[in-house]
Amino acid sequence: MKLLQVPTAQLEERIKEELEENPALEQADEKYEDEFDIKDEFSTNDDDADPDGSEEEYDNIDISEYVHDEDDEVGDYKLRDENYPELDDSRVIPHRVEASFNEIMLQQLGLLKLDEVDQKIAEQIVGSLDDDGYLRREVNSIIDDLAFRQNIDANAQQVNAIIEQIQQFDPAGICARNLQECLLLQLKRKTEHPKEIKTAILVIEKYFEEFTKKHYEKIQKSLNLSDEEIKSVINQIVKLSPKPGSLLESSHSNENFIIPDFFITNNMGKLELTLNSKNAPDLRVSEGYRDMLRDYEKGSQKDKRQKEAVVFIKQKLDAAKWFIDAIKQRQETLINTMTAIMQYQYNFFISGDETDLKPMILKDVAEKIGLDISTISRVANSKFVQTEFGTYKLKFFFSESLQTESGEEVSTREVKKILTDIIESENKKNPHSDEKLTEMLMEKGYNIARRTVAKYREQLNIPVARLRKNI
Repeated sequence: MKLLQVPTAQLEERIKEELEENPALEQADEKYEDEFDIKDEFSTNDDDADPDGSEEEYDNIDISEYVHDEDDEVGDYKLRDENYPELDDSRVIPHRVEASFNEIMLQQLGLLKLDEVDQKIAEQIVGSLDDDGYLRREVNSIIDDLAFRQNIDANAQQVNAIIEQIQQFDPAGICARNLQECLLLQLKRKTEHPKEIKTAILVIEKYFEEFTKKHYEKIQKSLNLSDEEIKSVINQIVKLSPKPGSLLESSHSNENFIIPDFFITNNMGKLELTLNSKNAPDLRVSEGYRDMLRDYEKGSQKDKRQKEAVVFIKQKLDAAKWFIDAIKQRQETLINTMTAIMQYQYNFFISGDETDLKPMILKDVAEKIGLDISTISRVANSKFVQTEFGTYKLKFFFSESLQTESGEEVSTREVKKILTDIIESENKKNPHSDEKLTEMLMEKGYNIARRTVAKYREQLNIPVARLRKNI
């Protein structure tokens, strides 16, 4: 189960760890020199013989599965066959590791000239930033952390002074305590259109609540602005980032690729599924270690040291077999699960149209391939498939059903797609209310309650009509 959850990008590293920990496990395309000179343990030494029987604890070791030639399948597992062809490596996009948000902040921190105490305070502040770039912790809490964890006696004035310095880091808006401060930090860095920026700063400082609720008419009247002026001010504000920390992630977005677990291609109307070759490594049990057991079985005199070595070798061989079996089971589970999904959602993989998605829940796939629902859930939540229409998480293909006016069962994802299309095409000066959206869906034959429309809208991260309104 643990191996099943490992993403493709990390599977290679997990296998590498196992290869390093267990010398009895090998990659099939490599020849290993055994790191441990265990054969020396088999050398006959009369001084080590233990005729008094104290070695009896080792007498019941069963090594037959490793020493007979007819068990050759133990020595080399070929995890790929015609069903799982190896893919051209050019189709697999390598994963690149970028500097984390915290590391980028610390790099900028290194440019400040701080004494030892201020450096520790600054590091504590940077370490308190969340992924969005906000400082959510109170100054007093940071002071307490410095006192208890680092024995540093700081005061609010010191901490606030360093916060102000960190707020000058890139991107603008970093280390803000709330959204209002974040927007102000960004506006105060802008140099173009000074008149508009000055008004935008006034709006955020004095009319922030009205702005967030889109009560633009009230702001316009209070500041005596023309229609063009209020539009220009709003345009300056909406271009700001509410999550400056995420900008550091998106700046590398072209390099951070998802590595798909599967590839589905449309060959003249016939769907073909292949498994990413990184999910199907060629592993085998070490032939060198098996030879050691054969040498032991052929020997006439077996002392305690030799038997201890045999126990060690057998443990490593058993662990190697277990790991190969686990990788093989992982591979088979992935293929069987994706095959069932592909067959179930055949129309979508042909057309790429979300409205072609059929209602499908975890239980449907679990029953089809005879696996537990929890197993399907692990696969669906952590694996990706690349199609000609894009790369999708498997969870994307699962949705509940909804009955239409004609009694037909359709996917809730289909309803969400239609709902999204309606909202995208609406007049933004007079956006549709949830009641109106419900009526429009019912006209299309979808029996759906207003509260359900509201729930779907929220799941799609679409705001209510008032907040979608533009002036």
